[in-house]
Amino acid sequence: MTETNQSLFKLISQGVYIVGVGNGAHGNAFTAAWVMPVSFDPLMLALSINPAHHSYQLLKTGGVCAISVLADKQLSVAEHFGHSAPDKMAGFDWLKAKTGAPILTQSLAYFDCEVSHFSPAGDHHLAVCRVVESDRLNPGQPLLYIATGNMDKISESTGKTEKLKP
Repeated sequence: MTETNQSLFKLISQGVYIVGVGNGAHGNAFTAAWVMPVSFDPLMLALSINPAHHSYQLLKTGGVCAISVLADKQLSVAEHFGHSAPDKMAGFDWLKAKTGAPILTQSLAYFDCEVSHFSPAGDHHLAVCRVVESDRLNPGQPLLYIATGNMDKISESTGKTEKLKP
């Protein structure tokens, strides 16, 4: 049995997050699985974002984001924010972070961040962000990317099945 590179990526342990972005006038939130710590001093995280998406422009112009950690029972929340829709933030409770970015109150924890810089990475860009503040909001265990199945529809969008060459 041959697995695709994309399906094997899901075996790399990673959580699922809602990233709230804003530029003062407008806000939005999207689902992200590609978030990782990159520095202890200063405390920094990197997130991967598609530059063709509306949220990328808000992140670029606003320069801030709040990364909300989803709980293992919040797959439907991840699915909701994984799609484009008008006013998709409605119906959820939000806190305003120190930076002004939206924090999902139902999440396990959050990291309020200021963007340090962007770096191209294939069909996405990496936003390297300095953590301004963080806190735990609710008890529970994090939602893992592997538990999302084909929510991101990666196998449909790429159609690639080649193996990585050594």
